[in-house]
Amino acid sequence: MVPKPTQPEKIVYQGLIVEVVQQNMNEGNGKIKTYEFARRSPGIRLIIIGSDKRILLSKEYRSEIKSWDFRLPGGKIFDSLQKFNSFLATGQNILVPALTAAKKEAEEEAGIRTEDIKHFATSTCGATMRWDLFYFVVAKFTALDEQSLGEGENIETNWFTFSQAREMCLSGQISEDRSAAVLLRYLHTQAVLK
Repeated sequence: MVPKPTQPEKIVYQGLIVEVVQQNMNEGNGKIKTYEFARRSPGIRLIIIGSDKRILLSKEYRSEIKSWDFRLPGGKIFDSLQKFNSFLATGQNILVPALTAAKKEAEEEAGIRTEDIKHFATSTCGATMRWDLFYFVVAKFTALDEQSLGEGENIETNWFTFSQAREMCLSGQISEDRSAAVLLRYLHTQAVLK
């Protein structure tokens, strides 16, 4: 039997970024078990492909690793857990606000306006830590005059060949392992690495 909720979930702790949720589940044969997980509002990442088959990566200082990191441009879908939870209560498709956020982040962080953008993959963090990342491929865009970075953001963008991006994933220069794995999967779908 697939476990089924016996009542609505209960948020037992809510911080600024992460909340702890408990859910009583019926596991069958009359057994009720409390499942617990941490949840964070989901984010988006962009795989931006130039006309010369190069990938746009951002370079930014990340306090969690105390160093500069190459990353796929991206950001949050919702600005707060409250907004995310309100959305969850509607039961609507998360890809709708994810696409809106992807277009917004493309303009702000990457300095482009998307013309052709498609959902490529969703990375789910795990059973006890729920933090989904939605990956979009941007195949056509218009360059803007500049980025529109938020306060405290220090982000540079640079273009890399497919081969360079692959090597950056494998060497750890792209330290967000989930993004490195998804980018490698994308590169694998392309017939020729350039």
